[in-house]
Amino acid sequence: MKIAVSGLGKMGGQIAKMLHDGGHEVVAHNRSPEKVDEAKAYGATPAYTDQEVIDVFAGEPVLLWIMLPADVIDAKVDEWAELLPKGSIVIDGGNSDYRGDSARYERLAAKGITLLDIGTSGGVWGLTNGFSMMVGGDENAYNELVPALDTLAQPHGGHRFFGPSGAGHFVKMVHNAIEYGMMQSLSEGYRVLKEGPYKDLDLARAGDVWQESSVITSFLNDLTRQALHENPTLDGIGGVVAESGEARWTLETAKDHDIPMPSIQASFDVRLASQQGETNFATKLVAAMRNKFGGHDINGKQ
Repeated sequence: MKIAVSGLGKMGGQIAKMLHDGGHEVVAHNRSPEKVDEAKAYGATPAYTDQEVIDVFAGEPVLLWIMLPADVIDAKVDEWAELLPKGSIVIDGGNSDYRGDSARYERLAAKGITLLDIGTSGGVWGLTNGFSMMVGGDENAYNELVPALDTLAQPHGGHRFFGPSGAGHFVKMVHNAIEYGMMQSLSEGYRVLKEGPYKDLDLARAGDVWQESSVITSFLNDLTRQALHENPTLDGIGGVVAESGEARWTLETAKDHDIPMPSIQASFDVRLASQQGETNFATKLVAAMRNKFGGHDINGKQ
């Protein structure tokens, strides 16, 4: 399958590499040329401009996977809409607000182009562990894309179709909101170990034991114990934790539907408070976790 990947950042770069290694013909596109050069070095077809992506497909419909931040996706989708031939499929694999997906879908549909929203989880470990992908939009387009998604899901990930435009991003948004609560719970537990009645407990060792068939065995706990083994006192981590939008959108949606979300609300509020200087060992540990799974800056930047 020939597929163009636009946006070769932490996850987009891995998606392009994994597709190439899985036998697909990958067209690598990025705003800065260095990332395109890296993809070219392992065998991807380079495309340094939008038009070069179109040219590689030689007039045929383009299969285009976009991995860009939510704040630029509207403008970029509209730019691509002016270039892509009819019959093309555009995949928005970033963390876009699901509430804007229907409008983007309709704008592309008016030009004969199909939009799929694919919420994509896996972070910087996707290349090793496989990606988890939640799909919304046109089911026929999803079925056409299945060979590529099967490749990206290997060896432990997965993909499913969830319904009309926005459904994929909606499921991924709620996933990320749950993640906020899980991370906060873990970090507060480790803080009690550190600051509670028993002094000098080995936090990383506790994490090791918890990771051996306990009921809180998890990928997040595994990354937490790794962070504590590497930096037991979390030196150099300020404790400011960014909020990237998904929990905020989930809380807004829940409010619209009169659904109480006290745990996720509390975890979200802690992140906001950290940005106002209310930091502690728990917020430092959340920042360390974010760095471990997503390569996020440990000092609160996206």
